[in-house]
Amino acid sequence: MATETTGHVEPVDLEAAGSCVDAHGGAIGMPQLCFDWFPNQMFWLVVTLVVIFLILSRVALPRIAAILSERQGTISNDIAAAEDLKARAVEAEKAYEKALADARAEAQRIIGEARAEIQADLNDAIAQADAEIAARSAESEKAISEIRAGALEAVREVAAETAAALVAALGNTPDSAAIAAAVDSRLKG
Repeated sequence: MATETTGHVEPVDLEAAGSCVDAHGGAIGMPQLCFDWFPNQMFWLVVTLVVIFLILSRVALPRIAAILSERQGTISNDIAAAEDLKARAVEAEKAYEKALADARAEAQRIIGEARAEIQADLNDAIAQADAEIAARSAESEKAISEIRAGALEAVREVAAETAAALVAALGNTPDSAAIAAAVDSRLKG
């Protein structure tokens, strides 16, 4: 819907409106700062403040006072309960400390018994292991001496065969007795 404007502006009485109105009837600047309108603004400010004061003093402040007194009572009860709980906590802590000391003493006794038992088992296991190690060591030394003897015989054979092959490669006839004597003398020393 369109509204029609006639282009006709009502004349404004500038003297009656004061110095805060322009030629077209609009406010110049902020109306709150116009000194001509201060008395009217002060009146409504006082009326508004009185209404707010009455509402606060009759409705809000009694409710706040009741809440504060209830809160103070709750705090007092909570403090008394906290002191009672603190006394109980101190007693419980003493009982706990005693139980803890008893438990530590019992644990030390059990640890000592377990240590003695473990040490006895360990000594038995060490003795058994030492006997087994000695038996295996004797077996190993016997096997090593057999291996040495076998290795020495194998070295003799390989050395004799190698010497015979070298002599044959050089174009001479190998003498088995001379080669055996040379290998024996080299192995002895």
